[in-house]
Amino acid sequence: MLYLVATPIGNLGDMSERAVQTLRDVDWIAAEDTRKTGRLLKHLKISTPQMSFYEHNEDTAGGRIMNLLEQGASVALVTTAGTPGIADPGFTLVRAAIAQGIECTMIPGASAHTMALVLSGLPVHSFTFRGFLPRKAGARRRCFEQDATSPYTLIYYESPHRIQKAVADALDLFGDRPAALCNDLTKLYEHVERGTLSELLAYLDKARVQGEYVLCIGGAELVAKQNKASAS
Repeated sequence: MLYLVATPIGNLGDMSERAVQTLRDVDWIAAEDTRKTGRLLKHLKISTPQMSFYEHNEDTAGGRIMNLLEQGASVALVTTAGTPGIADPGFTLVRAAIAQGIECTMIPGASAHTMALVLSGLPVHSFTFRGFLPRKAGARRRCFEQDATSPYTLIYYESPHRIQKAVADALDLFGDRPAALCNDLTKLYEHVERGTLSELLAYLDKARVQGEYVLCIGGAELVAKQNKASAS
């Protein structure tokens, strides 16, 4: 059986009892980063053997995992932090297991984009999650252009090295929409900055930029409602 096990995105207290027990009970743990997962396992006093499964070895490692599953072994898939398959490796393995009739289940837990969405103050009834933005400026701008007419709240991941340029591009292509910028979620210095995109850009000019960011931007539907309210 294949288990997809969510791990904390920062605070180790968010590790569920069921997740801990699953990692103890399975035959193997397939990890995106065995060193980082190793530290988590040591903290939890878990001795289950690990194997590597990450973006650049998905084909070879996935084949090995499938062989184990077909032989009756149990495997837990974890990522460096958060939910497997969400902006992290996992989709191809789940698809392969389903195709072979191998049972899959999930032990749910932390996910940065849902936490950021809830804390953003933006509409949560519908949203579009885009994962990590492209590294190159041209591709990033094209991504924003594709989303410009989306009615739903938009969610992006970005690194500290590119977050200022990303917010500047968003302001240029979306206009000054309401937005929220979240970083260090669940950690000691967790912070959510809310405002318009221009206000977030001004904040970043002065802030100490560190940790991965989640950028939430109001969708076209919200903007249209705000414009209608202002006109009435």
